[in-house]
Amino acid sequence: MKTQLKADLMLVLVTLCWGVSYYLMDVSLSDMEPFTLNAYRFLGAFAVAGVLMFKRLRTVNKMTLRYSMLIGFTLVFVYMGATFGVKYTALSNSGFLCALTVIFVPILEMIFMRKMPQKKIAVAVTMSLIGIMLLTLKDDFSINMGNLKGDLLCIMGAIAYAVDLILTEKAVSHEEVDAFQLGVFQLGVTGVFMLALSMFFETPHLPSTPGIWGSVIFLSLFCTGLAFIIQAIAQQYTSAAHVGVIFTLEPVFAAVVAFFFAGEVLTAKSYLGAVIMTAALFVTEIDFGGKKREEAGKENCR
Repeated sequence: MKTQLKADLMLVLVTLCWGVSYYLMDVSLSDMEPFTLNAYRFLGAFAVAGVLMFKRLRTVNKMTLRYSMLIGFTLVFVYMGATFGVKYTALSNSGFLCALTVIFVPILEMIFMRKMPQKKIAVAVTMSLIGIMLLTLKDDFSINMGNLKGDLLCIMGAIAYAVDLILTEKAVSHEEVDAFQLGVFQLGVTGVFMLALSMFFETPHLPSTPGIWGSVIFLSLFCTGLAFIIQAIAQQYTSAAHVGVIFTLEPVFAAVVAFFFAGEVLTAKSYLGAVIMTAALFVTEIDFGGKKREEAGKENCR
C-alpha cells in the first residue's frame, strides 16, 4: 500500500505539471510553432536526463529501446493533438478534452485486449458525450466552427495517450524493461520525430524573449522530462486505468491556471459540461460493489 500511495502521489505531481503546461504552451505558441516547441521540449528533456544519468542509461537493452521507439512514436500524436488543440481552442476546453483519456483506456482495452466493459463504462461514455456537447457547442447548441478543429485535435491526443498508457503498462510488466530508461529514451524518440516535422513543415528558431525561454525550459524539464520518467516508473505499481483516474485532476488544474493567469471564464453551460465530464471520468473507476474493492486492496497488500 505504501508503494501504491507513493506512485499515486508521484502521478498527482505529474498531473499538476500538465495542468500548468496548457497555459505555458499557449504562451510559447505566441512565439514559435507547435512542432518546433515540442522538439525543444522533448530533446531538451532527453539531453538533460542523458547528461545527468548517462551511466544508468548506457546499459539499455534492445527490448527497452523497442518499447521506447513505439511509445515515443505514440507520443508524437499525443502532442500533435494537445499542442495544436491548445492553439485552436480555449485552454479550459483543451484541458477537459485531453482528460478523456480515462474514457478511452477501457474502450481500447475492450477492443484490443478483449476486456469486456462494465455497464458503468457505457454510462460514463454517454455522460462524456453530453459533457463534450455542453462544453464545446454554442449556447444555441450549434457547432462552434472556430473551436471545432482544436477540440477534435485534443480528442485525438486523448485517444493517443490512452494507447500510450496501455503500451507503457505492457512495457514495464516485462522484467527486461527498465522503467527509468524507458522514460528517458521515449523522450529522445519523440524529440527526433518532432524535430523532423518542424524542419519539414515549419521554420525552427530559438525563443525570442526571456519569458518564452522560461516557459519552454519549464515545459521541457518538469512537464516533459520529469513527468514522463515519473509516469513510466509509477506504472510499475499501478494500472493504466488507475493512472487515467488520477489524470482526471489535469483539467481541474488547467482550468484553475487558465482562470488566474489567462482570465478565462467559462459559461454556465460549459461549466456544467465540465462537471459532467469530470463525474464521468470518476464513474469509470468507482467500484460500486464493495467486495471487489476489498479484494483489490488485499491483493495490493500481498
